[in-house]
Amino acid sequence: MGNTLKERNLTMLMDFYELSMANGYFENGMRDKIAWFDMFFRHVPDDGGFAIMAGIRQLVDYFENLSFTETDLALLKKKHMSDDFLNYLRHFSFACDVWAIPEGTPIFPGEPIVTVRGPVIQAQLVETMVLLTINHQSLIATKANRIKRAADGRTVMEFGSRRAQGYDGAIYGARAAYIGGVDATACTQSECDYFVPAVGTMAHSWVQLFGDELEAFCAYARQYPDACTLLVDTYNVLKSGVPNAIEAFRREVLPRGFRPAGIRIDSGDITYLSKKARKMLDEAGFPDCKIVASNSLDEIIIRDMLIQGAQIDSFGVGERLITAASAPVFGGVYKIVAVEEDGVPVPRIKLSENVTKITTPCAKKVYRLFDKETNKAIADLITLFDETIDESQPYELFDPVYTWKRKKIENFTAKPLLVKMFDAGKKIYEIPEISESRQYCFEQVETLWDEVKRFENPHKYYVDLSQKLWDEKTRLLDEYSHKGQ
Repeated sequence: MGNTLKERNLTMLMDFYELSMANGYFENGMRDKIAWFDMFFRHVPDDGGFAIMAGIRQLVDYFENLSFTETDLALLKKKHMSDDFLNYLRHFSFACDVWAIPEGTPIFPGEPIVTVRGPVIQAQLVETMVLLTINHQSLIATKANRIKRAADGRTVMEFGSRRAQGYDGAIYGARAAYIGGVDATACTQSECDYFVPAVGTMAHSWVQLFGDELEAFCAYARQYPDACTLLVDTYNVLKSGVPNAIEAFRREVLPRGFRPAGIRIDSGDITYLSKKARKMLDEAGFPDCKIVASNSLDEIIIRDMLIQGAQIDSFGVGERLITAASAPVFGGVYKIVAVEEDGVPVPRIKLSENVTKITTPCAKKVYRLFDKETNKAIADLITLFDETIDESQPYELFDPVYTWKRKKIENFTAKPLLVKMFDAGKKIYEIPEISESRQYCFEQVETLWDEVKRFENPHKYYVDLSQKLWDEKTRLLDEYSHKGQ
């Protein structure tokens, strides 16, 4: 691979307070204190029914390559870090256990999607990068999945490199978009680094450089007769663009034994223009010539175009995908949930007057419950870490807020979602090929009911707590509430 995190030392890519706290932990004798942290998110972007997990490969690369350089240590010395702490960082060796939900999995608010257990200094120091990596790529994968579903089986290409927030945003964004469902990217570096198929044809500058549009089209067709897609909106789509494309196909593509690949429309009322262009291509004997649409598209525009009868075979989606423009923040957080005493996790909870910010304590597991008859997901269930679910017995689910809402399920399977990826700092997880994660995403989204997949007002997919976990959370709420009196 090319420009991956394995070739970049990003150890110092962290909020400075992580280092301030780590130095404080060290000086207060907590160097070997074991803590549990969970990453979770509170809200699905675009008010959708679910999000898509992505970013695991970069997170794994980061954990494998944590090391502080002498330059790093010199900077921290100026920041009044203790010499003993700096010596600890000089010999730093990642020793945490890490669990995470695999890439491509639909995920829901409130459930742990990454769990880190280990020396509190280490588990604290990695917070920023855990959040940065998973927040960004999950955001883009989620948007890509919405756009791909809106396209209703048609090809979707990610065209956003030039509008991304920096080159990492373009490269990793293209990777995440592919996991979420797009078919290809315009970002060549993402194919070099992550094997995301890179595609592209021409820009308006190609057409403008030649003496006239037909000459430009013929030159391109001679160069690429086996994959000839022509951009037809530089001057006038219906009066010159499509007629000149048809003529170029006849002059340069057919005589070489090929069929035209397509035309692309990048401006105007694309729905109207695509209908007219389709008729012109069909009448010219090119019913197999595809029509590609681009120009500030997103899932809502694509859905409406298709409802209105647009004759589009594939979509190039740029800025609104690579920046997730309609909801550009994923909002994942990283909270301590337990501290070990004599090897036993003792729960920690954060209270807040904002109920959504009250954390769920304890070392935990996450299960997805599937109906054996339909293979559809019923709900997700968060349990204590040492809990098991007996699939042979009925199980009662209840809403952790409206506890009187209860449902007893039978004939189900319980699939653990969190997969252990590091054991005491050693990687034990084999990252799937990106094409496998993409296919896995398709398969897992299909296990969700259509009502959960609606773009507007989706049905709420429940993330419930086991009775034991709920009891423990309630006990801590009561305990800390009384302390605050």
